[in-house]
Amino acid sequence: MAAALVVEAALRGGHAWWVGPTYQMAGIGWREIKGLAKQIPGTEVSEVERRVTFPGGGWVQARSADNPDSLRGEGLDFVVLDEAAFVDESAWTEAIRPALADRQGRALIISTPKGRNWFWRAFQAGQDTTQAEWRSWQAPTSSSPFIVPSEIDAARAGLPDRVFRQEFLAEFTEDGGGVFRGVREAATARKLDGPEKGHRYVAGLDLAKLDDFSVLTVLDDETGEVVLVDRFNGVDYTVQRGRVQAAHAKWGFLTLLAERNSIGEPFIEELVRLHIPVQPFTTTHASKAQIVDALALAFERRDLRIPNDPVLVGELEAYEMERLPGGTFRYNAPAGLHDDCVISLALAWFAHAGLNTGRTFVARFKTLFPVKAEAA
Repeated sequence: MAAALVVEAALRGGHAWWVGPTYQMAGIGWREIKGLAKQIPGTEVSEVERRVTFPGGGWVQARSADNPDSLRGEGLDFVVLDEAAFVDESAWTEAIRPALADRQGRALIISTPKGRNWFWRAFQAGQDTTQAEWRSWQAPTSSSPFIVPSEIDAARAGLPDRVFRQEFLAEFTEDGGGVFRGVREAATARKLDGPEKGHRYVAGLDLAKLDDFSVLTVLDDETGEVVLVDRFNGVDYTVQRGRVQAAHAKWGFLTLLAERNSIGEPFIEELVRLHIPVQPFTTTHASKAQIVDALALAFERRDLRIPNDPVLVGELEAYEMERLPGGTFRYNAPAGLHDDCVISLALAWFAHAGLNTGRTFVARFKTLFPVKAEAA
């Protein structure tokens, strides 16, 4: 719809832009515009400038807002600002809005929500009948006839509530923190001296990097209850290996999911030589989001119980989420804080989930995270 409107404006002799948060994101609109423009005789398409010029003299160009100053100086009749929630507000207030004023132009501002930033304020202006220049609309995924309801149901069941509400219901959720809900309500785990008869245990290990902490979390696979959080730093890897070995001797975990990045690889090889059932986890942007989302869902469903440990609870409550222009999420601790307990717990929970998928754990994790032949 937005591509059709921006092409229509140019066909009427107007000067129009399609603006995205990045050059890559602007390319999405550019492909739609080209597809429409090529159906019109006499149209000139410049791939270098990402610009279409129509027979009547009007034109439309795809631009990036990653450098707002580059958008200054052009008089415009129409602008589509795509994924506007991920565009710096100054690009709108200091460049695009003044450019529209020159020719009394219009703007169509579209986006997935991202908290309550300037895009939210613009949406609110459109809901206010006294703001004559603004109108706003909101459409959840279910309003599309091209998305089957079962896909939405699957997303509702498999995503944390805040992600589903933002991505599928088009709701403006609160910014910052809030990745894990119900943390304090889940802080009811018992203090146990040792394993309970008939129970099996899994573990997650986040190894220290520079000033961070190494954290080993052991989880009761039967009850979803954390039975051990061992957090330490400032000790050499021989001592760390000994602590992991001692925990395994006590709890006998069926598997230990350990981060393999950086220093993790040689440490994991040492654990394999000690006959500890370790499986490596390669942390990427996507895999980190996967385990964090799974942990957030566990808290929301009340499937998990954790110790009332101030460090663990504090890390969980402070953990932050940022939605990226491509639609994915980046998770991190706030500046100056740690997330080692969070990642260790997320790994332990992911190990638990792997044991309860209807397939054997080893088959599942050898597929996802292949290990060297000597460690298999």
